[in-house]
Amino acid sequence: MPMIEVHMIENVFTPAQKREIVTKLTDAMVAIEGENLRPYTLVKLHDIKSGDWAVGGQQLTTEAVKDMAARKRAA
Repeated sequence: MPMIEVHMIENVFTPAQKREIVTKLTDAMVAIEGENLRPYTLVKLHDIKSGDWAVGGQQLTTEAVKDMAARKRAA
């Protein structure tokens, strides 16, 4: 039984986006292993407190991640 865990900084994704993440990740596993695996595919979403995540020694906040996403959409 596959378990997919996703860690994300809190308040970046909306509830609707989180549902889409769960659906698409489950669909990806089913595409690889077959429809019989769907009822056994677990997806766990973990919200990490803003500032409790760091990359390259730099803490990331909810606002910083939203700013990065906005810049990517504008490009």
